Order: sequence, then C-alpha cells, then structure tokens
Amino acid sequence: MAHSEIPLSRPSITEREERLVLEVLRSGRLSIGPMVERFEQLIAERVGTRHAVACSSGTAGLHMVLASLGIGPGDEVVTTPFSFIASANAILYVGAKPVFADICPKSLNADPEAVERAIGPRTKAILAVEAFGNPTHMSEYARIASKHEIFLIEDCCEALGVRHEGRNAGAFGRAGVFGFYPNKQITTGEGGMVVTNDDRLADLCRSMRNQGRAVAGRGSIGTGASAGSWLSHERLGYNYRMSEVNAAIGVAQMERLDEIIAQRQRVANRYMQRLMDVPDLILPTIPEGAEMSWFVFVVRLAAGYTREERDRVIQGLRNHDIGAADYFPCIHLQPFYREAFGFREGQFPIAESVSQRTLALPFFGEMTDREIDLVAQTVQVILGREQLSRGTAR
Repeated sequence: MAHSEIPLSRPSITEREERLVLEVLRSGRLSIGPMVERFEQLIAERVGTRHAVACSSGTAGLHMVLASLGIGPGDEVVTTPFSFIASANAILYVGAKPVFADICPKSLNADPEAVERAIGPRTKAILAVEAFGNPTHMSEYARIASKHEIFLIEDCCEALGVRHEGRNAGAFGRAGVFGFYPNKQITTGEGGMVVTNDDRLADLCRSMRNQGRAVAGRGSIGTGASAGSWLSHERLGYNYRMSEVNAAIGVAQMERLDEIIAQRQRVANRYMQRLMDVPDLILPTIPEGAEMSWFVFVVRLAAGYTREERDRVIQGLRNHDIGAADYFPCIHLQPFYREAFGFREGQFPIAESVSQRTLALPFFGEMTDREIDLVAQTVQVILGREQLSRGTAR
C-alpha cells in the first residue's frame, strides 16, 4: 500500500499571515518599520521582559548577546554538546571557547553538576539550551551562574511559549534568544529575537544589528531608530536586521500563538498515546511543573540500538514517504570541532549515547490523527523488522 508524503515539519500559515505581508508590501516600507516594532512588543509582553530586539536569526541573536556582554578571546563559555551547532558556533564568533558539559539522560539538557564542574577561572558565562523546548534545570543554571558571578545566557530558540516554575522561557538569564525558523513553534521564515531586562544590552544589540549605528530613544521597546547620520557608526556592527515582511509573518503568528501551541500539544498527546506501549522506544519526558510548547517530537531507540540501526529506521520511514531525521548529532563530534579542538568519542558519553539513538518523527500542528497513526504504525513495523534481524523478536 502506497503512503502519501508526510513531511518532517510544516509551518502553520493562514490568510492572516498573507494579509499582513501584503499590507507591508503595499506600504512600500520593507525594512526598519512599524511591523518589526509591533512584533518585538508582542514577544516582550509574552515573555515578560522590558526589551525585545528582533534580528535575522537566533544565531545572530546569540552572537550579539555574547558580544554585548564583552565575552571574547581568552574567555570560556560552558554549554551543551547536544544541541544545534549554532549554540556553540556563536561562542566561536566572539573568539571565546565553548566548554561542553555532558547532559542529563532524562531532560537532555546539560547536567547542572557537570556544568558546575566545567566552570573554571576563564569561564564568563553559561549558555544554556532548552533542548526540544524542555526548560528543566533553568533555575539551577541561574543559581550556579549567580554563585560564580558569571552570566547566564538562555538559548530558548526551541522554547517559545514554555513555562517552568511560574517563569517564561527567555526570562531566566541576563538575556534569552528565540529563533523563528520554519520548524519552530512560530516562524518568520528566518529570524530571531533577543529578550532582556538589561537596558544597556538591549541598546547594544539594537546598534549591532544595524551596522553599529547609534540608537535613539534609550529604554523604549525596540524602536531601533538611528540617532545621527545614517552613515555614522559607533561600533563594529552587523547586518542582522529583520525585514518588515518577516516581522509581518511573526505578528500574525504571535496573534495565534496559543492556538498553535494547543495544536502541537494535541499532536504530541496523540503520539504519546500511540507509542507508549512500544517497548523499544523512549518517549519525551515532560518536566514536572512545566508547560511544553513542543518544538519537535523526538523519541529514542532503547539502549542497545546502534547508530547504524537507528539510521536504518530513519531510511525505512523515508522509504514509506514519512519524514524522519536524527536530532541532534553531538557538536563536539562534528568534523570542524574534532579538527579545531581535538574532541573525540567518549568524552561526553551520555550525550553520545542519546545522540546515536534519536529519531525525530513528523511533527506539525495540522497533522491529522490518521497521519499520526500511520507514522506510529510504520515505526512499529520497522522496529519489528529490526528485532527480527537482531534475532530478538518477541
């Protein structure tokens, strides 16, 4: 029986996004305009911070935050090896060194004890990632950062809409950074957002995103207006601006955020129900006291499965026109990091064990129950074949 294609992800786009994009196109103002300011205000209000600074990507946001905090050559930043590579790359952009801490096998976030052990005399910050939108340990990272008088930077690119212990993702550290790639909870196509209560950091980010131009109107949410000449540059800056078109999509998405999160929660619940009795799968752990907004739906094959077997499962799903992927390959074992820093297998055993067994399933808010059931059924069939090939069929 042939299967219809089920992609790994698909953005939730409606007529509202189309109308706001058309409004921008007709306005003739495609950059540095009111739609960016509107998007920034919606994010700041949702997170509960004084400032939100839109930029071209989550990676750009992390870069600006690190630079704004004065982190540079000779400094170290403790982070996780189990993340999208941008979280560590941003540390390299400012000339600092990423120091990895192994992860907790339950939350998949950096183990707080490993984080504290990794702190040394050159450590200037903890860059904490909420893997797949799981906010577990954020309060502990904040305590550790305070104890050692270093910065906590929250990479919440996967966690918009998440709450933990009464606080919103983005509000735990000196600054938080969201990303809006098309597979995120909300999208702007490409884009990111720095959130903070630090007036100076916000101003520096507004200046840096706009080629280092001075910023007028200190302290207001995201005006981003330049002071003085357009060709006057106070500091080293970058072309990290978000366009009005991207912001228009973001405004429409933020207006629907609760609806989008509810849709994703429905899909996650259905998956959990359909897969909970599959013995060779480890399902996502939902932290106590947290509200998940679900970035992706990643399961793990049971201990004992190899990377090669996991890859066969992924290929098997793709052969049935079902999107699947590994999430995430360990950063320290990426070719560039091996070559530049001499990392090797076995240094972060929990992250490496988890990484070789991860399986991302199709996940987006408009998935039908029939599609979810088809994915779950196909996973079970493929795992059954793997069991037979291993001589362990039950």
